[in-house]
Order: sequence, then structure tokens, then C-alpha cells
Amino acid sequence: MTTYKQMLSTITEDAKLTMELVEKDMPKPESDEIVVRVDATPINPSDHGVMFGAADVTASETKDGKLIAPIPEQAMGRMKGRLGQALPVGNEGAGEVVAAGDSDYAQSLIGKTVAVMGGGMYTQYRCVKAAMALPLNPGNTAKQGASSFVNPLTALSMVETMRMEGHSALVHTAAASNLGQMLNRICKADGVDVVNIVRRDEQAKLLKDMGAKYVVNSSTDSFMTDLTDAVDETGATLAFDATGGGTLASDILTAMEMAAARTPGTYSIYGSTHHKQVYLYGSLDMSVTTLTRGYGMAWGVGGWLLPNFLAKAGKEAGARLRKRVADELTTTFASHYNHEISLEEALKPETAKAYNAKKTGEKYLILPQK
Repeated sequence: MTTYKQMLSTITEDAKLTMELVEKDMPKPESDEIVVRVDATPINPSDHGVMFGAADVTASETKDGKLIAPIPEQAMGRMKGRLGQALPVGNEGAGEVVAAGDSDYAQSLIGKTVAVMGGGMYTQYRCVKAAMALPLNPGNTAKQGASSFVNPLTALSMVETMRMEGHSALVHTAAASNLGQMLNRICKADGVDVVNIVRRDEQAKLLKDMGAKYVVNSSTDSFMTDLTDAVDETGATLAFDATGGGTLASDILTAMEMAAARTPGTYSIYGSTHHKQVYLYGSLDMSVTTLTRGYGMAWGVGGWLLPNFLAKAGKEAGARLRKRVADELTTTFASHYNHEISLEEALKPETAKAYNAKKTGEKYLILPQK
């Protein structure tokens, strides 16, 4: 084989998004590089930004095998930085190493199944630095290892952040997601309390059936009371919010402040003294983030991104977390997919609309060799 297919996403000045498969020449690895035959790669919410930008996927269509979607005029200002650029898509994936450079380590990976987080993974072959690959343990498959980085390392890094910043328990939103389920398994194993916020009763049941102790439903009338009770019992002063927009981050800070106020003799016009922190790490809700500021002065809301945290934590911490993922790939960090599709199927409007909806329990896996 001399060529392979790769998915690219381009936004043009006429306010259109184009996603297409292009033919590329087979890569030739440098000394410290490997070529991975990508056998499985997931569609994560974090992939959607590059895939679609601000495009209206509900109005997409197919033309000459390409997915075409319009971009609302008011959103084009945010897209200026990527106009005309054909961007590779896909954060992570896994497959067999089929070629390698002449370095000892690169050569040692030939024939092994590895997971990779190198971007541009919606492709049939990917050339990366050998050091970027995570060799899977014997017996683990590419499908099992396809989601070895984004969700597992995010969940582990949330707990690491908690410890590094002096907190003792967590609050997590969109908690019934694959990532949320992993976080619950980690916290259960590590003896960490986590307050799970969901939107539907069936999501609450899913987590409780897994053994989650603290689950609150944001769609109920008793949400704030239930959340405050759970925060009070756990002492959680750190939260990770996947929604981003709306009032949820503010609601969590309010619950933390209300829980702190239950301790006798702690009243102050400036609120509780223990720092309360909410990190926004997702954008399931694209509306404005609204803060009511009824929680004193010891609080913070900020962005949180996995690569930034790993860079801050250092190589030793990163290696420790990656080893745990490899060792617990089929237990703590097991991912489950409802749909397996080809690269071509990922460009069909009806399929794109389905996975762009980001519904809990609807996980898509691309099989580039299909």
C-alpha cells in the first residue's frame, strides 16, 4: 500500500465547513518515530471542536462524498483563526505498529499494539514519535485501547488536581458519561468521595447501580437541597463541570457555601474561608456562564485542560498515570461503544447529527480499516 485515507476539516470564507477524506502518501518514519495502523479511534466530545467548529451540523449535507455544513454568520468571527486550513481530526486511537525508525525503542515496538494521543487519528495510518505511544499489555486489543488517553487520563488527573490543590472530595457534572463512570471507579478504589450531578433518573440509577453513593439530579425541584446535603456530607470544595454554560457552576459554588455555613460559629460577611473551586473542562452548554456571586470571596471559576495539567504535573506523574491506565484498561478504564462506523460513514449527515448530539450512553468508535 502506497497511500492511505485521512479525515480533514476545513472552514472557508463563504461560511461553510467541509469534512472529507483525502489520499495521503504512506509516511516514512524518522529514527525515533513509528507508523501505527489505526484500527480503532473514538469520537469524543473534545473532538467536535476541530471536526465542526461552529457549524450547524443539523443542516449538513453530503456532496461528492464530503460533509458540508453551514456556519451561522454571527459565529464566523470565532472561526477566523482557522479559515482555509485543512485540519486533521481525532485526538486518540490505537492499532498495530507496522513500521519504525532505526532507534532501539522505535524498533522494539514493531508488531505491538499501542495507544496514541497525537491528533489526526481519524486516519488509516499515523506516524508519531515512539515516545508518544502507550504499549498495551499483552492480550489487549486496539478496540480496548482506543480510548486510553482522553477519558482515563482526564479522570485520573481530576483526582490528582484534587490532591495537589488541597481538596478532599469532588463534584462532577455530566456524571453518567463514560468519563464519569471511570471517575467513580477511580474514586471508589482510592477512597475518594465524589458527588455526581446528572440530569435524568435513568442516569442516576446507572451510577447507583455501579455503587455511587452521592448522586443528585439537576432536573428535580429538590436539586439545590440535595446538592448541598451531599456537599456537606463529603466536604467537597472542588468541582469539574462538563457543561460550561448556564448557572450550574454558580449553583455548585452556592451549595458549597451553604454547606460551609452549616458549621456553627463560622459566619463572616466575606463568606467561608476555605477556597471553593469549579473548573470548566467542557462545553456541552454553549450559552453564557452565569455567576450569581452569592458565595463569599474565597472561590474561583476557571478553565481546565488535560494537556495543560499533564505539563504542570511533570513527566514522572504522567508516566505513573499512563501505567495505571495500561494496567487497568479492561476494568477501571473500560470503555463501551454503542456504534462502530467507518471513516466514510462518519461523514454521512445522519450519522454526524447522531454523534454530534453527545447523548449519554451513545458512544461512537471509528474503525478506519473498515
